[in-house]
Amino acid sequence: MTGKWRPVAAASVGNALEWLSFTAYTLAASTIAKQFFPSQDEKSSLLLAFGTVALAYVVRPIGALVLGAYADRAGRMPALMASIRIMVLATLIITFLPSYNTIGIAAPIGMVLAMLLQGFSAGGEFGSATGYLVEQNANRRGFMASWQGASQAFATVLATLLLAITSSTLTDAQFEAWGWRVPFAFGLLLGPVGYYIRKNLSETPEFSQARRTDQLKQPVAQTLRSHKTRMALCIGILAVSTAYSYLITYMPTYAIRQYDLPASTSFATVIITGSIMVLIAPLAGHVSDVIGRTKMLTIAAAGIAVSGIPLFLLFQAAPSFATMAIVMTLMGLIKPWYTGPLAARMAELFPTTARGTGLSISYNVGAILFGGLTPVAVTWLIATLDTPLAPAFWLAALAVLSLVGVLASDRYVRTTSQTNLTSQHEKV
Repeated sequence: MTGKWRPVAAASVGNALEWLSFTAYTLAASTIAKQFFPSQDEKSSLLLAFGTVALAYVVRPIGALVLGAYADRAGRMPALMASIRIMVLATLIITFLPSYNTIGIAAPIGMVLAMLLQGFSAGGEFGSATGYLVEQNANRRGFMASWQGASQAFATVLATLLLAITSSTLTDAQFEAWGWRVPFAFGLLLGPVGYYIRKNLSETPEFSQARRTDQLKQPVAQTLRSHKTRMALCIGILAVSTAYSYLITYMPTYAIRQYDLPASTSFATVIITGSIMVLIAPLAGHVSDVIGRTKMLTIAAAGIAVSGIPLFLLFQAAPSFATMAIVMTLMGLIKPWYTGPLAARMAELFPTTARGTGLSISYNVGAILFGGLTPVAVTWLIATLDTPLAPAFWLAALAVLSLVGVLASDRYVRTTSQTNLTSQHEKV
């Protein structure tokens, strides 16, 4: 691997491992619910399984506080090394944890523990990794940071592909016994590779230079005191993207439960969507370096806001594999134009020495409010409103919120850029 791509691989692999585990868990939720959260009521069992995901997101801000602050004190790479160790441990537990029928109440407790560990490690992963990427090249921040979105999409494709293969080639009994664990087992191979790559990379020059004179002694306290508005804007900007990502991974469960589509064909459509996003996200990041991130994000957010209801109406009118493939393809073509420049815009809101803490806290609070709760919120909205269009309503509302955040953040990004430039000149 050439030196040019090693930072991309190092920063992206943890994000990919996180999304590999999350996607596999979400897609196999019905099986996991039966194996670890058995109940006479199938809906209650499924809600418990998704509730475990939501619970894991509760600890993400704790991971953000601890690992994000560590990234601003010790450096991006030490924080990334710590997060990937914890992430591998969580994946190891999920891969080999016996079911409820084997160890009783210890099974759901073990699953909750694994998801809490994953949530903690993921809490500091995004801020440290994104900071590391955008600090590689100030003129290509959009392109470099876009690999965060691309790695998420790649992990979604990989997890879905593995589950599609196992669900279609194994018997139902075999899939429920061990087939659903295959993506997590694959993650155990991915983790050590990421650890090795990270271990052999040095700190970014931008952070090393900033830390020499501007090191934060209390990163959390100082960031919360000085950058509250920036964090609020960052959360708002993130809202629609994180909800869209989780909605895509929820779509197979939605199709199975609402329209009785086969699991294998539903998985295939997620593979199509993710593959498109892997290709487009870096392109979108590059374009944002050329025309500006505000313009790119504004157009993309507006597209998401107006496209959701027509897409779900189309699916409702003719629920089939072909229709779902069309809908998911269009979702894959729309979303990366927002995701591509998103991470760079979030990073640019914060000065270098507060970037790890500010990004980590903002990302994880936003992920809890608009990401982790999306499957639960969508399931509840469908039942309450008694309409399969409920996911589109949720998405449109968040698109408007993010659009407002994008427009309001432009002034703060310019201020931060001027502050960082002035600080660099003073050091020289």
